[in-house]
Amino acid sequence: MQKLLFDYLQRILNARVYDVANESPLELAKKLSSRLGNQVWLKREDTQPVHSFKLRGAYNKMSHLSSSELARGVVCASAGNHAQGVALSARQLGCRAVVVMPVTTPRLKSDAVASLGGQVVLFGDSYSDAYAHALELQEQYQYVFVHPFDDPNVIAGQGTVGMEILRQHQHPIHAVFVAIGGGGLISGVAAYIKAVRPEIKVVGVQMTDSDAMIRSVQIGSPVDLNEVGLFSDGTAVKRVGDETFRLTRELVDEFVTVDTDAVCAAIKDAFEDTRSILEPAGAMGIAGMKQYVAQNELQGEDIVAITCGANMNFDRLRFVAERAEAGEEREAMFAVTIPEERGSFRRLCETIGQRDVTEFSYRMSDEREAHVLVGLAINDRSDVAIISQDLNDQGFKTLDLGEDELSKEHLRYMVGGRSRLGENERLYRFEFPERPGALMRFLSHMHPDWNISLFHYRNQGADYGRILIGIQVPGGDLPAFREFIETLGYRCVDETANPVYHLFLR
Repeated sequence: MQKLLFDYLQRILNARVYDVANESPLELAKKLSSRLGNQVWLKREDTQPVHSFKLRGAYNKMSHLSSSELARGVVCASAGNHAQGVALSARQLGCRAVVVMPVTTPRLKSDAVASLGGQVVLFGDSYSDAYAHALELQEQYQYVFVHPFDDPNVIAGQGTVGMEILRQHQHPIHAVFVAIGGGGLISGVAAYIKAVRPEIKVVGVQMTDSDAMIRSVQIGSPVDLNEVGLFSDGTAVKRVGDETFRLTRELVDEFVTVDTDAVCAAIKDAFEDTRSILEPAGAMGIAGMKQYVAQNELQGEDIVAITCGANMNFDRLRFVAERAEAGEEREAMFAVTIPEERGSFRRLCETIGQRDVTEFSYRMSDEREAHVLVGLAINDRSDVAIISQDLNDQGFKTLDLGEDELSKEHLRYMVGGRSRLGENERLYRFEFPERPGALMRFLSHMHPDWNISLFHYRNQGADYGRILIGIQVPGGDLPAFREFIETLGYRCVDETANPVYHLFLR
């Protein structure tokens, strides 16, 4: 272990990053510090020229190439931040950079790469497709491949973030919180911190639906995830690197997983303190920090979160703003069943009382009962049990929807209601690539005897679309339908058994 740390300490101390990168500020987040009861420091990697830490590793790797290697040019695969880092580094070093990006990449990101002089090649629906094509181009044209995380020089370049933190804050630090995708940033930061000030905890943060590193550490070897969530596209990695796994397993003290709502709330936290808008991956460190503080009842400590990126599409802000309230535990959602009799609706409103209503959708269901979707402002999650009890005491059956993605992503925005024609209907939440032809691919592969009975889509400014689809499939066709879903390759969740579906849509 000491040899490993000494090797990386030397690499980090000698890393060449400041030809393109700045020493980013370490800023006190005053509002967040007051709320959490700790001194919260933000390492502002979002202020780099490409609004991400990624240029550090890319430039350090490329600055170590020989003149003949630079003459051949470099190639990489990336959905955004690494691509910009490679393109900027290539411009600085005077070499050609070919950047393979998925066709689903928002134009904002591909245009940014092109403006830096990178040659953009759009290929495939996912990072994995782009990565495979980049390797083909490397072999065909003898380019040098610049890996986004699994390379010692890339890791060392990212490690300069840790070096700066310790230079800028020489007083005790309880923990540093680092987002994990492939593991390049946390590997470099942990290597430096554990070599210089090993008493400081390094805490890794992953999304609940993109936790390849955590699973790998638990099992003892790198694992391949079948699918990953795409909200935090900067950390949506199916397999971590061999070298980053080796370092993370040995050096990282703890791990925290966070969900979409928590990250949206963290984006809002950062904005309130800095007036900067972080991308989801860039806010994961803050989200993990908040969760760690709550779980450990931490008070009076100095803690650091690395805000590692701010390449946010403007169109995503609506979704972030909506989900931030849930992430801050400021809103609760309920499905309430009331008897269809005179005075029930008024009695429900009286039970809600003076609470602030954020959502209220009512539709008469049948002669016996009606179902109401209610959103209410709360102080914290403890209010949920109180509200539920109040409603139940009045004879209203109540279902807490705080963790129900179907309700938060689709139901609250839908019109219509239950259908008498929904025989053999199955309900699925899909993530489609946000590009022309994705829906037609779905429809063209469907069996002609299957009927779409429900469809809801809402643009969220991401490189994928969240879609709710009801499909009528005869019972005998279920094996063929399941095969169709697997062949399609789109991420999906079966919601047919979800009670919300049966209350409001079935």
